[in-house]
Amino acid sequence: MPTVVKPFRALIFAFTLAAIGCHAQTPTEASEKLSPELTRRVEVLIRSRSSVPPDYDIQIGPRTKSDVPGFDAISVTFTSDGKTSKPATFLLSTDGKTLAQFNKFDISKDPKLLVSGEGRPARGGPANAPVLIVGFDDLECPYCATMHKQLFPALTERYKDQIHIVYRDFPLDIHPWAMRAAIDTNCVGAQSALGYWNLVDYIHAHASELGGTEKSLAKANETLDSLSRDEGKRQNLNADDLNACLVKQDDTAIKASMKLGESLGVDATPALFINGEKIEGALPLEFVYRMIDNALIASGQTPPPPPPAAPVQAQPQTPPATKPGS
Repeated sequence: MPTVVKPFRALIFAFTLAAIGCHAQTPTEASEKLSPELTRRVEVLIRSRSSVPPDYDIQIGPRTKSDVPGFDAISVTFTSDGKTSKPATFLLSTDGKTLAQFNKFDISKDPKLLVSGEGRPARGGPANAPVLIVGFDDLECPYCATMHKQLFPALTERYKDQIHIVYRDFPLDIHPWAMRAAIDTNCVGAQSALGYWNLVDYIHAHASELGGTEKSLAKANETLDSLSRDEGKRQNLNADDLNACLVKQDDTAIKASMKLGESLGVDATPALFINGEKIEGALPLEFVYRMIDNALIASGQTPPPPPPAAPVQAQPQTPPATKPGS
């Protein structure tokens, strides 16, 4: 694991305050207590650089061994109204003249494993394709529909079997029938990946039509169920199982998907994870190509050649103005 050392910044304190609560102290190694004069210097710096409110009491722990040559670790906690923050670790130089913020990040795990595509209907390459693209999708979201229409055909055309694409559900509360759409597509997807994607493609392409001109929620729900049954017939699915799933409207799996998205920082759709790297919102296709190319290179694969540039359309010549009498 690499170690990152950087100067103390007020931003770090904002995260420390957010962690206020009751926490047990962790036993430390053999330590050396700071002198009162050095303790005050550290406290004054922290208060001045982070604008700590005067009613916050700062406790500065003793020196302990750190992983950074020339620096010891000190633990700093903040107490207010009887509640103590989670300890924040700082670095204090052995000569007592420099204070730095300490951050250590574990990068031992492959980011691709951050969010799995396991158990989800897929398109593109096989499950062991070098690049996994996981999209958190809302079937009533117009931005998701735009991305779905423009992005994925281009990606599957360019990368073929090098990418494995799955959707996870993230229906937003502001979209009345999005949850119904997520449940219904999953009912179909439980029996047929092809049926799932056919239904997702259709709903994204016709979302504005669901509910009719009056935008009736009841009508939208009825249409979603009907579309699901029609797709079930096309794919020769077990009609009894499909109907039971549509009637039950069990949202357990959908809520679990939403909880997973929230744990990964998803708060809007569309959101994509390309081998664990998150992108949100509508981005130029070239940017997404670059992210996938980088993921392929990191996996020891060669990206396909760049797509040809679109030809520049010649602008028609404007005829000169005709003067009266000419």
